[in-house]
Parts: sequence; structure tokens; C-alpha cells
Amino acid sequence: MLVTAHTQTTALNIALVGNPNTGKSTLFTALVGVHQHVGNYPGVTVEKKTGRTQFAGVCIEVIDLPGLYSIRPQSRDEAVAVRVLLGQQADCPPLDAVVCLADACNMRRGLYLLGQVLELGIPAVLAVTMLDVAATHGVQVDLKELERRLGLPVVGVQAHRRLGIEALKAAVLRVAAGAQRADGPATAVVRMSSAAPADTAGSDAQAALPVHHLPVQRRTAELPIGLSSTVDCINRSAVAQTNSSLGGSCTSSINSVSSIAEVEARYHWVEQVLSGVLEEPTEWPTTFSDRLDELLMHRFWGLPIFALLMLAVFQTVFVGARPLVEAIELGCGWCAAWVESHLAEGALRSLLIDGVISGVGSVLSFLPPIAILFLFIGLLEGCGYMARAAVLMDRWMSQVGLSGKSFIPMLSSFACAIPGIMATRVIENERDRLATILVTPLLTCSARLPLYTLLIAAFIPERRYLLGFIGLQGLTLAAMYALGILAAAVAATVVKRTLLRGATTALLIELPSYKWPVPRVLLGRIAQRCLVFLRNAATLILAASIVVWAGLYYPRNTPTVLPLEERLEQLDHQLAELPADDHRRAELEEQRAALADQIEGEYQRHSLLGYFGRWMEPVFRPLGWDWRIGCAVMASFPAREVVVATLGVMFNAGRETDEQQHSARLQTQLLMATWEGTDRPLFTLPVALSLMVFFALCAQCAATLAVIKRETNSWRWPAFVFVYMTTLAYLGAMLTYQIGTLLGA
Repeated sequence: MLVTAHTQTTALNIALVGNPNTGKSTLFTALVGVHQHVGNYPGVTVEKKTGRTQFAGVCIEVIDLPGLYSIRPQSRDEAVAVRVLLGQQADCPPLDAVVCLADACNMRRGLYLLGQVLELGIPAVLAVTMLDVAATHGVQVDLKELERRLGLPVVGVQAHRRLGIEALKAAVLRVAAGAQRADGPATAVVRMSSAAPADTAGSDAQAALPVHHLPVQRRTAELPIGLSSTVDCINRSAVAQTNSSLGGSCTSSINSVSSIAEVEARYHWVEQVLSGVLEEPTEWPTTFSDRLDELLMHRFWGLPIFALLMLAVFQTVFVGARPLVEAIELGCGWCAAWVESHLAEGALRSLLIDGVISGVGSVLSFLPPIAILFLFIGLLEGCGYMARAAVLMDRWMSQVGLSGKSFIPMLSSFACAIPGIMATRVIENERDRLATILVTPLLTCSARLPLYTLLIAAFIPERRYLLGFIGLQGLTLAAMYALGILAAAVAATVVKRTLLRGATTALLIELPSYKWPVPRVLLGRIAQRCLVFLRNAATLILAASIVVWAGLYYPRNTPTVLPLEERLEQLDHQLAELPADDHRRAELEEQRAALADQIEGEYQRHSLLGYFGRWMEPVFRPLGWDWRIGCAVMASFPAREVVVATLGVMFNAGRETDEQQHSARLQTQLLMATWEGTDRPLFTLPVALSLMVFFALCAQCAATLAVIKRETNSWRWPAFVFVYMTTLAYLGAMLTYQIGTLLGA
């Protein structure tokens, strides 16, 4: 519920801390509901989830920290989580309390982390989750006895059923109100920093987090029974610390003996606490997850099942998004028609129709595939299969220097690179994540299909092979997909051996039990991803669309259109005098539409972009292109699919409402096009292949570059992607045209 000014008496800042797969996101949603915000921590690309709830007149600000196993961070996410706990992370106030989550089926691991958090001196509440799942395995936890031994509140919660939520809020208020701290988190940082030098690295380096693998000593009287002696034991034996950088690398001089001694000492304390509290079966029964893994993780059947599942996901994203995209296009078309009927012809009308509405339509058309893809990713993550998929593909992905976790984002990019890049957040290793982001745009997305369909239908003959089962046109389309896959594999190998040099990370991943995803959490994540895209990428796409419109519209002073406009006025006069049922009206309206398209084509030929295209024509000629093709390619920078519409304008194909009629007319116009001033055909088979190869490898997508900027928190990586992909596309297109011409194709 919302907190009003007269009910809010104070405010508390708390954080949710726990291992991955302990139900932390579900608990966060149960606590704050819709009052949550998702962004990035300042200066880093780690996702920040905050929310607000209210209890007994107190406003509680909740931070959902990234999952971690200990306060010795091994990844960017874990480093940020530790920073927040220490009060060292920018834009995050000191914490008043911490809610530590422990899976009832993995209590030892949860208490290991709890012990480390308690040593930081922050008031804590232990929330035990998955109690219903533990009961099915024969596991029982005595929560009251555990609370007595730890000396802090222990609450059993089932967040998906909203059980224990109010009790948890009450416990948080109790520990926060009774907290007496000897030192704040800043003191801990000072003590820890004095023991180790700082180290910085990574694409968005900040002051490095000096993370001691042993937290600073606190007042031992505040620690649970047995933990104070454990801390003393650890402090005597530990003689080294870890300096963790934000770039995903970890520089360590840890004495192996002391490190083992620490772990053993901590787990000895955990066993003391759980003795008589945790009841486990002497022999763990074979569960549903075990039986399902026998099939899904089978040595031979696992990969085929996974391939079929991914094919179904891909087809659903590709096919399921189409009706929604068409509905968006229909709505934008209706808006454009309304503006055209209510505004006089001029710059403002053209700006609204060809700049704003077209740009907004381009932005909105990305939402359906993004939403559907993240629905499936959320389902796969929520049910526990995503971890299995990473294991299945790890052996193959490691051949190009990536891990199995890179496969799902890369597969997603066959529908659209934007959700694929956003999905790389499942990759903990920073080098692998960045390498995946850099090569993902090479994979053939659905935006390239309109151009492929147009050129293949016009210039690739319909020949059949193998008793008619395989066609040359289909093989050509498959070759474009194969080219993207091959380019991505080569690029990943090169990037991992140069810019992001380092050994392939061994995949260490937890396989959670299979379970049903929580619909409320799943839908919330989808909505958040869509809002993030609209907030960050949409503005750039719209701006790029308006810039391209201005380049095609101005200076609007072409003398060659004067006789054409006079003829247009005559047709308008004739149409005004004809009765509505006159049989000649349809013919005159068709003539008027063709003449209007011709006028628009003349204006665009003499526009700023047209003049720039003529100036750049020597650059395009080695690819077999003239200035008109070059202009269409440059105008498609906001979105690849724009190239077909721009070719239609540049070659006077008209603006048929029927897509098939427009495509057929454009194919005819391309086949008839010649180099200006000659009768030499412009479009040949080598030219068509050159254009397809260019779009298979180029970075013609402002939205993709905008998302790369957001995910890397730097403009240098999208600039790098644009430069290397454009260079690769140019060289590939040039070789295709030159070799094809030499072969006489």
C-alpha cells in the first residue's frame, strides 16, 4: 500500500540477502508489490531493484541484492551486494537491517552466509524459505529452537502464498528498533582497506572494493552462541585477503591452508547451530526433479530435447509476435492517415508522419518479441530448466571461448538482438557477458527478413533439388543465417583471444529443483524489461528517425518537381469535378498516387541525404551500388527493415496498402532500374547478394546500439560494435560483388 505523509513516522532501509534460487525475488515482490523500481547502480551495469512497503506506520525501503554465496565476491553482482552491505555503494544509504534468506533444503549454505553478515554488525532477520518443498523431501526445521540458538528472529515464509510476510515485517521492525552498533559499515571498510591495496579493472571501473575474506571483528557479545569463538579462530589463522575487481577478474594471494581453515571453522559453527534443529532423512528419496533430469539431462536425449524446445520457443517468438506487430503497424497507419487528413501538406505533416509516427511505430514494434522472449526466459528460469540448458550447451560454446550461459541470449537474437543482449545478465562472468554482447548482433534477426525476402524473390531463380524437396531460394535464405552464425563464432573467438583475453570460464552452476514459476513475479519482470527498453532505447530510435526524416525532406526546393506538381493539381481538379460513382475515378486516383510518389522521389533524390549519397557514391561502387542504394542503406540506420520502404521511395515503387502488391511492384522496379545515364542494369545477382551480405553483417539498428550502451554503461562498446560490424559488412559485400562479377553471375 502507498504511504501517505501523515502515516509515515519514520523510514527504514533494509536489504534482502541470500544465495541464488532461495526465492529472494518472490519475497521481494510479496513485500513491495507494484511499488518497485528497477534501474542500475550508479556507475555499474548491475541491476538495482528497490521497492517500498509500509508496516505499523513505518515506511520500509527494500533493496533486493544480487544473489551471493559469501561476502568474498567473485563477480560484479556479488561485489555490488557486498558494497551495499558495507555502506560503500553510491546511492545506497546505510542499512538499518538485513533479511537473510535460507532455503530449508540447503540450511548449511544459508547459515554460512548469515554468519558472515552477522559479523558486519548489521541487525538481521533470518527468513527460512521453501519449507513446503523441504517437507516433501522429509526435511524438518525447528524454527523456534533455531531462533533461540541464533539470538535473532527466525521467520518461516512462503512468499508465493504470502505466508509469513506480516510476521517478517514485524521482526524487521523489532531488530531495527533495538539495534545498538559499536561501529558503522564505514569503520569496517577503513579496517579492511588498511590490510590490502586497492585494485581496479573493468569497463566501468570505480574505486575497487577491498573485500577481506573475513569480515572485521565486531563486538563478540553481539554474535550468536559459538560464532564469537569461530571468529577468533578464523582471525588467528587467516593471513591473506582477496582484492576483487569489478571486471570479473579476481587477484588473490590467499594462503590455501588459512582459507580451508576458515571454511572449516565456519561450517563447524553451522553444524553446531543445526544439531538437533535440522532433521534430514537418512537416505534422500528420488524426487520428481531427479526423474525429470534423467530424461532432460540424458547423454544422448538431452540435446535433441533441448533443440526441440528452443525451436518451439524461437518459432513462438517469431510467429507469435507477428500479429501484435501488425496490430501496432495498423494503429500507426491509422494515426498517420488521421494526421494526413487533418493537416495541410508541409514540413509539420511530414515530420509527424514520416518522423514521429514512423519512429514510434519502429519502437513499439520491438515490444512484442521482447515481451514474448522474456516470457519464455522467465518460464525457463523460474522452472529451473535454464541452468540445465547452460550445462547442455557448455561443451559446444566453450569451443569459441564462451560458456553455456551465452547460448540462450544468442539464440534469442534470431528473433531480435535487443532482448538477446538484455538476456546476457544471466552470465556472471564479465568477460563472457561482454563478449556475448559484442557478437550477438551478428546473428540474423527478423528485421533482416524483409530485405532477404524481396531480393531472393526478385533475383534468385526458383530451382529445386533432391526431388523438389530443396529449393535454391530456401538455400539462399539458409546461407544468410549460416553466415551470421559463422561470423558470430569467428568474432567470439577473436574477441576472447584479444580484447577480452582470458581462459574459458569453467561452468559452475547450481541445478535448482523443478518448480512452477510464480505468475506475479514473472509478469512483473516482463513489464520491467519492456519499460526499461522504452525508457532507454526508444528515445534514441525516435531521435534517429527524426534525423533521417530531416535528411530526406530538406531542402525541398527541387525545380524538377514544378511540372509534376502542376499535373498533380490538374488531377485534383478533375477528381473534384467527377461524381463519386464515375468509373474513371479509380483510374485517375491511381494516376494521382503514382504522380505523388514520383514527386516524393524527386524531392528525396535532391535532399540532403540524396546529395550526401551522390557524394559517397565512389565508396559504394566497389559493392556494385549506386547512390540510390547507398541512400537507402544509410536511411535504414534507425532500423534495418526501413531499407525496403526507402528502396520503394528511391525507385518509385509507390506506397501500396497491400503488402504483396507493393513487393511485386518494387521487384519490378528493381529489375528495370539502370545506372543513371546508361542502359546498364543496376541490380544484378552479384549486387543483390552483395546487399544481402552487407545487411547480414552490418550494425544497422540504433536500438541495438542503444541497448549495448545501457548494458555496458559506456559508449565505447556500441561504437566498437558499429565500426567492426560495418567494416566486416563492407568487406564481405565487396568480396561478394567482385567475385560474383568475375564469375559472370
